[in-house]
Amino acid sequence: MAIPPKWYQFLVGLFASLGSLLFGYDLGVIAQVIASQSFIDKFNPNDDEISQVLCLTLYSGAVVSVFTGGAFFGAAAAGPMGDALGRKWTIMMGALVFCLGGALQTGAQALSYLYSGRAIAGLGVGILVMIVPLYQAELAHPAIRGRITALQQFMLGVGALAAAWISYGTYVGFAPTNDSQWRTSLGIQVIPAVILAALILFFPESPRWLIAHGKPNEGLRTLAKLHAHGDETDPFVRAQFDEIQDAITFDHEHEARSYIELFKDRSSFRRLFLTCAIQASVQMTGVSAIQYYSVTIYGLMGIRGDETLQYQAISSVIALVAQFLCILLIDRLGRRWPLILGNLGNMITFIIATILLAKFPPSESGNKSAAWGFIVITWLYNFSFSATCGPLSWIIPAEVFDTKTRSKGVSIATMVSFAFNTMIGQVTKPAMTSVGYKYYFLFIICNFTNALFFWAFLPETAKRPLEEMNHLFRDAPLFVPRMRKEDYVSGELERRVEEVEAKRGFARTERVA
Repeated sequence: MAIPPKWYQFLVGLFASLGSLLFGYDLGVIAQVIASQSFIDKFNPNDDEISQVLCLTLYSGAVVSVFTGGAFFGAAAAGPMGDALGRKWTIMMGALVFCLGGALQTGAQALSYLYSGRAIAGLGVGILVMIVPLYQAELAHPAIRGRITALQQFMLGVGALAAAWISYGTYVGFAPTNDSQWRTSLGIQVIPAVILAALILFFPESPRWLIAHGKPNEGLRTLAKLHAHGDETDPFVRAQFDEIQDAITFDHEHEARSYIELFKDRSSFRRLFLTCAIQASVQMTGVSAIQYYSVTIYGLMGIRGDETLQYQAISSVIALVAQFLCILLIDRLGRRWPLILGNLGNMITFIIATILLAKFPPSESGNKSAAWGFIVITWLYNFSFSATCGPLSWIIPAEVFDTKTRSKGVSIATMVSFAFNTMIGQVTKPAMTSVGYKYYFLFIICNFTNALFFWAFLPETAKRPLEEMNHLFRDAPLFVPRMRKEDYVSGELERRVEEVEAKRGFARTERVA
């Protein structure tokens, strides 16, 4: 029995999101790697504890920086690669680059190997997390586009959870003097990258890329395979094919042909500004900062080593549950209000966390109830973020641009994400050391201003065909709270479907006559 078209689209999107699984796994596993005694002994053979603590601190900052720095340049490269090579070949290139980086990390005999491997793996991840949601959005039916592109964040969470438990297993399963304690967990990350690189070419190319690059017949066949079990005469397939062709013709005549024009065209720049704001706002919710400091709280409570890894795994499970709920509900709830309410939910958890840290400093008060309250609040924050802001930061950029600008626009937005990620990662430790809990005021304010900004300026994009985003962002007012959604829904795709159905009905009548 043939797979229903929407399930087929979902499964293709799920396979492509192995690319974001690599991101989540690599981010999660490195903390265990640099904390492993065998790793410290190999790269810092000094016996004194102070030297080893300093070594660990330097490693933690450097390995994060080179990874996110590499991802920044990977996202930059993915823009022109996605346009020139196609979505599938770009995914394969990203996976192969990640394999090289993972192999260098696994076999590292000196710090230079590790840093080179981290930078190259980051380059591959930057390519993948930029191109995968774009590929997913271009394959998906408008009715399920949100849940398919939400797989990016969900699989990132799967990667983080796998890293937490694999790290725990290698941490307790190998002797502290055995290099396998950290090489095993690093080596495992190469496996999904090899699978992705080996099989992605067997999956369909984006029909929009094919049509835009002079392959309309192949694009039509792909649309039919995605939406109608290969029936090229299906009314929806024909209507969408015609709409894509018309939109691409318009794009070639009016839209950005270079990155500079992306800033010059009013409609394109509006979309670029919003998507960059979304990616920056996600980092300014405090996700990196609160996850970093929660580990410090564990230590102040006397929780160390393998127990810390267990609590991180619990947090990863909570994130997965939230991301799964997002997949189920995002196409029903839309984009706008989940993003607004998610930021307000983040703000509330930060207010409570700040009060707890101010009134009951864990290292001074000895109040374990308050410390446990902080940990529970971090879990609630993780749920709020993972159900809303995290997935939407990939969903919205992938769907608002038109075919001509999509690869360029998503590339720039993803670069902004990695730039802010690197900045927060570098600032958090000295900020917490200098001002303590007061650093959290920044994220309370940012979550509130994020919610206010998106309430004022982000129009609803759910369930719109990608080819109708031009109409929305060209004609809708900049200030959108009072905007009537129905005034900016062209209904062009539905009209085309009705026309095709009417013609087919007329043709059948003639044959009967």
